[in-house]
Amino acid sequence: MKAMILAAGHGQRLKPLTNNTPKPLLEVGDKPLLAHQLSWLKNAGIKEVVINLHYLGDQIEAYCQNGEAFGIRIYYSYEDVLLETAGGIINALPLLGDEPFLLLNGDIFTAFPFKNLIDKIPQWSQAHLVLTPRPDNIDAGDFLFSNGKITSRGNDYTYCGMGVIRPAWLNKYPIKPLSLREPLFDAVKNGQVSGEIWEGDWVDIGSHTEFSQLNRRLGGK
Repeated sequence: MKAMILAAGHGQRLKPLTNNTPKPLLEVGDKPLLAHQLSWLKNAGIKEVVINLHYLGDQIEAYCQNGEAFGIRIYYSYEDVLLETAGGIINALPLLGDEPFLLLNGDIFTAFPFKNLIDKIPQWSQAHLVLTPRPDNIDAGDFLFSNGKITSRGNDYTYCGMGVIRPAWLNKYPIKPLSLREPLFDAVKNGQVSGEIWEGDWVDIGSHTEFSQLNRRLGGK
């Protein structure tokens, strides 16, 4: 199974830290967040990773290169304009192939066991998402969930930015700026999205407060 890390965004909510450094290269604990993520994927048995690039993407490519230093093969999907989450995935599909792939947002820190996602998507499902009970600091959740299926939009659970995607599901969409929310909500309506609940360590690094708290916990700056 291949994996894709979404790393093209501007990191607006973490400015000025991201004025000259892309968000995935901000140090968390003792190394850049992206280095943590590549280590998780390697330990899960992933051998090939696609990273999409836009904002300060040259820094990410210079840091990771071909992935040899991380024990993993890295390919890059370049975006002249920011294509958002679904658009970035669609643009990268030629690099990802025809089999389901693991998807990871580039601003997530977690203890989730990614090995559990390998080949874990039911035949009826177009996407398998990892959810967590909506944290107190998030005003609205994303989905309702029951018996392995995401049943509708709702406030009970938040999408963790981790999952498995079936490529053919997104192949019908054109390459353009597009959030993953739109095709996901359509697939949920059609009963085509499976999921699982994770109640362990998970941080969406979306604010200075979350970034600082995580660094203090990990002994970083």
